[in-house]
Amino acid sequence: MKLRKSLQAAGALVLSLSLVVGCSSNNPNAKENGGGLSGKIQIDGSSTVYPVSQAVAEEFMKKNPGVNITVSQSGTGGGFEKWAKQETDLSDASRQIKEEEKKNAEKAGLDPIEVPVAKDGITVVVNKENDFVDKLTVEQLKKIWEPNSKVKTWKDVNPEWPDEPIQLYGPGTSSGTFDYFTEEIVGEEGKSRTDYTQSEDDNTLVQGVTGDKNALGYFGYAYYKENKEKLKALPIDAGKGAVTPTDETIQSGKYTPLSRPIYVYASKQAMEKEHIKKFMEFYLTEGKELVPKVGFVPLKDEKYQASLKELGIE
Repeated sequence: MKLRKSLQAAGALVLSLSLVVGCSSNNPNAKENGGGLSGKIQIDGSSTVYPVSQAVAEEFMKKNPGVNITVSQSGTGGGFEKWAKQETDLSDASRQIKEEEKKNAEKAGLDPIEVPVAKDGITVVVNKENDFVDKLTVEQLKKIWEPNSKVKTWKDVNPEWPDEPIQLYGPGTSSGTFDYFTEEIVGEEGKSRTDYTQSEDDNTLVQGVTGDKNALGYFGYAYYKENKEKLKALPIDAGKGAVTPTDETIQSGKYTPLSRPIYVYASKQAMEKEHIKKFMEFYLTEGKELVPKVGFVPLKDEKYQASLKELGIE
């Protein structure tokens, strides 16, 4: 079962239960009789961060059935847009907030707080049947993905490879993964060839690559791990030898330049609401244990402690 579908199926049951219990309070930010938390939390943004936030939300709602949490995925940029319109309480992001996005949030009366929650390694994959590519250099990736790329076939990348067309799959332009990948590989954020299959849904990209023997794509590490029996992850050579994305190489940063932290953005205003404050506390304490279970790499404990302090949680 696909990662997103399995999480959503479990989440649907929990959400339905939480709605039944939660409707006993007319005030979404009030505490229920008996001292339980009550309220709604809207989260949107990165499809990469989605599995982490969804898993943490499910567990939190089991312990706090009066709280209804909805987690959606419209891409990092799309999430920040909704956040600035105050349509959401928290924003998932697979890159740091841009200056313009921060200004928009501040204009809306929000004081952003950046909360790293895990580490990810953008994973470059090919079809499992591909038996001629065993690694790629950063230079080769740039040649493939740069604007107005002349690469049409595998032979265009390496003359020893087949004269077969490359079918490319990657995130859409609202994706933080797209921003990070283009900056690190192409050399300028947002600059990329446009003749490829785009989607903000990483499962769509997974399906594309698994269904085409000449495909190449990139997306978050968790989606590769969930589908590793059907995909082939390529080691990336940034000049010091090819490195395969693993928990260890992502944690150490050896998988360069595609290892990165992923974030949840909160605000001082949101943290004034008790149910949101408790959710973020849960995210960074009990919730961090879920990070490896959904395919990501946990941060060091001191990072989580620093974020708790930044959020005003002692």
